[in-house]
Amino acid sequence: QVQLVESGGGLVQPGGSLRLSCAASGSIGSIMIMGWYRQAPGKEREFVATITGGGMTNYADSVKGRFTVSRGNAKNTMQLFLQMNSLKPEDSAIYYCHAIASTGNWSWGQGTQVTVSS
Repeated sequence: QVQLVESGGGLVQPGGSLRLSCAASGSIGSIMIMGWYRQAPGKEREFVATITGGGMTNYADSVKGRFTVSRGNAKNTMQLFLQMNSLKPEDSAIYYCHAIASTGNWSWGQGTQVTVSS
């Protein structure tokens, strides 16, 4: 079982930056891929970015060149980050961290709100 906790959301003006963090605990040795999805009001949850254990990344076209996903390791935890630059109002959403284990199971965090508004 993998537990995920996001942090770092907030209110930012258009053109600004935010850095989201996700702390993974539990069976972190089973994690193959980690990434981010987001969900805006009235819309379906959509893919944002992923990163593999080997560091390969993949991004949604809407965030390429503006967002950067990365991973880090600390004692007994695995960390995931999302650096978001040049933010636009349409980036406003709840951002969810997810992890895919070697078993194929998906785990989700509780989400963190990002609001881009002047």
